Amino acid sequence: MSVFSHWPNRITALRFLGAFVLFGLLTVIGDEGYPGDLAVSVSYTLTEGNALVIEYEASTSAPTHLNLTHHSYFNLSGAGSGTVLDHELQLFSSRYTPTDGTLIPTGETKPIASTPLDFRTLKPLRGGAEALAASAALGIDHNFIIEGTQGAMRTAAYLHDPASRRSMTVNSTEPGLQVYTGNFLSGQTGKSGQVYPQRSAVCLETQHFPDTPNQPNFPTTLLLPGDTYTQRTEYSFKW
Repeated sequence: MSVFSHWPNRITALRFLGAFVLFGLLTVIGDEGYPGDLAVSVSYTLTEGNALVIEYEASTSAPTHLNLTHHSYFNLSGAGSGTVLDHELQLFSSRYTPTDGTLIPTGETKPIASTPLDFRTLKPLRGGAEALAASAALGIDHNFIIEGTQGAMRTAAYLHDPASRRSMTVNSTEPGLQVYTGNFLSGQTGKSGQVYPQRSAVCLETQHFPDTPNQPNFPTTLLLPGDTYTQRTEYSFKW
């Protein structure tokens, strides 16, 4: 079913080639309760244009739902530099998927206009995060519907840090973007011994919508035998 089909269960392969790295994983039928064998690869490429390109590919031997994403935390001022509340965000989205009190999508889509989630123009994260601080999410932790054609590369978000003058643009083939303002960070120690307090980083995760298998109105995540799952996301940096 793929070039990875000869690997033992849960063995990860790694290959370096310049600024390129490829990871692969094969899980066999029944692993964590999923049907069929699933072969997944993800590659990370650093380009000469200061972009990180992430590409996914997967195949299965039985129908299964699959929704992959990248969950890096970004602070454009650098680790240990405080919160990201003064980072400015623009989203290329006009609707989002509301959640209930347990942060599970209700199945609806709603406009972001006139809500704390309205980032259609560039503005600081502070307003939205603080307006939602008393919610179940403790801030921004929402899936936004990326405008344009699913499967085509298009811009999902633009993030700018006035302090460092660094910026990041996110382009993706995915239908959704989860924006998370580090609401559940609470002083964990991370890279280089730096401490990460609440809202000291932001995640911009391209993906299909959360809880899609239970929401028939969402774009499907079902992968069928003979089909190939693909996804491409680019994080491009300027300073």
